[in-house]
Formats: sequence, C-alpha cells, structure tokens
Amino acid sequence: MARILVADDDPEQLRLFRMMLEFAGHAVQLAADPDDVLRQLPTGPNLLMMDLGFPDFEMGLALIRRIRELRLQLPVIVLSGWPEELYGRPEERMVELILVKPVAAADLLQAIAALV
Repeated sequence: MARILVADDDPEQLRLFRMMLEFAGHAVQLAADPDDVLRQLPTGPNLLMMDLGFPDFEMGLALIRRIRELRLQLPVIVLSGWPEELYGRPEERMVELILVKPVAAADLLQAIAALV
C-alpha cells in the first residue's frame, strides 16, 4: 500500500482520514500546516492529500506551487469544500485531482489506488 501524507488544519479531519486510510492498509503521515508538509516531504510519501485552506486558500495555493517548484513527482489530491477557489487558476493544472468535501470513502480510496 501507499505512504500518504494528509494535510489539513482541522484536527478532526486529520483523525478521520488517518483512521480510514490506515483501515484500508495505507501508512499515514499527518501535517497540520504547509510548513509541516514541506518538512515531511523528504520522508518520501507516495501521495499528498491536502485541504486547500490553511486556514485561507492562498496558503494552500502557495503550497501547491512550492511542491512543483521543488520538482517533486508527488501526486497531489486536493480535498476542498470550496473547489471553485482552485478552478481556472494555474495551480489547478499542478494537481492530479480535486475532490469536493465531503467525499465518499470509496471514491477517495479509488482515486488513491489510481494514483499510486
């Protein structure tokens, strides 16, 4: 299974995603802010699953740009309740998938399987 880095500033979301992903057999790392994501990238996650707001959308957009500036071949799934903040922006082309929260567990696990 995959090593998945889950990034969200909501501790409850992190807890729920960790339980779901570990139950599905994935190894899970958690990050509560963009700096924490960047600190954990050298550990080699296979996929980044991130909220767009940290707590604002500009921080999420900046994180996407920074990951691509580092030229990492890391698939990124954005989970957001407000995906329109990403649509039509350059960062939309920098991620593999955008899913709208709340997302069904089966849909998320299927998306992860397709990317790793």
